[in-house]
Amino acid sequence: MAKNNTPTELNEIRPGQSIELLKALHILTRDGKMNQDSRRKLKQVYHLYQFIEPLLQQVQAERGTVTLVDHGAGKSYLGFILYDLFFKSLPNVGAASAANALHEQARSSIYGIETREELVTHSRELAQRLDFAGMSFLNLSVAESIVSDKLPAKVDVVTALHACNTATDDAIHFALKKQAQFIVLVPCCQAEVAAVLRKNKGKQLAKDVLTELWRHPIHTREFGSHLTNVLRCLQLEAHGYQVTVTELVGWEHSMKNELIIAQYKNLPRQRAAERLQEVLRQMGLEEMSTRFFTS
Repeated sequence: MAKNNTPTELNEIRPGQSIELLKALHILTRDGKMNQDSRRKLKQVYHLYQFIEPLLQQVQAERGTVTLVDHGAGKSYLGFILYDLFFKSLPNVGAASAANALHEQARSSIYGIETREELVTHSRELAQRLDFAGMSFLNLSVAESIVSDKLPAKVDVVTALHACNTATDDAIHFALKKQAQFIVLVPCCQAEVAAVLRKNKGKQLAKDVLTELWRHPIHTREFGSHLTNVLRCLQLEAHGYQVTVTELVGWEHSMKNELIIAQYKNLPRQRAAERLQEVLRQMGLEEMSTRFFTS
């Protein structure tokens, strides 16, 4: 007899989704169950897919192929689900290799970039087992990935889901270098800006009453996190991108909930660049100008 909750749980899965994949990702148990943590994780990835799918469709319609790079891929939940729901049905999806990297723009591929070798090995094995031929997993840092011949010179979409602290900025730098048409970010655990605010707090307190916004440690942390994303958006605008910021899912599912979507439109850049530099100056963050570069 079927388990009472199995049909309900299966109804939460998108049509066409591989049950074998969800079991391999431990989102589903062997008998098709989901616990609350798995349900929350799947909801987040599906909700993000709703934002990414039209971007993939636009690139596919314009170019005939789609190349996506997922930075800080971790266990590659996002990459595998994107491939399963979108890429595997494309007529020109194919495996990447160093030998033909210069010609990868002629085929559709997903690249997962991750610094933890054991996760890269696991993802490669899973992709091979599922016959996801258009997925490649690379054990590289961001700096290495920018110059690696295992990646194409230009990519269409760059994603970073819950890439912690400066890993989101690293993904932005990669996307700018690779001239990505779309950048999709869900930042997480930003601490770098807050640390600089904390270090310079004494000097700033005497200069500006607005320093009260981050005088207390908890406010330093929260304000630093918010300010980090403001600076990221200005940086993207200073490189010609149109930026949209919204919620990923309800706050009850994740506190790391800010979704930044940028589309390259070659927009005017000077005003955003000037505002970025002025924010850095006003906040006493001039030393971070190389992090949030505009040219």
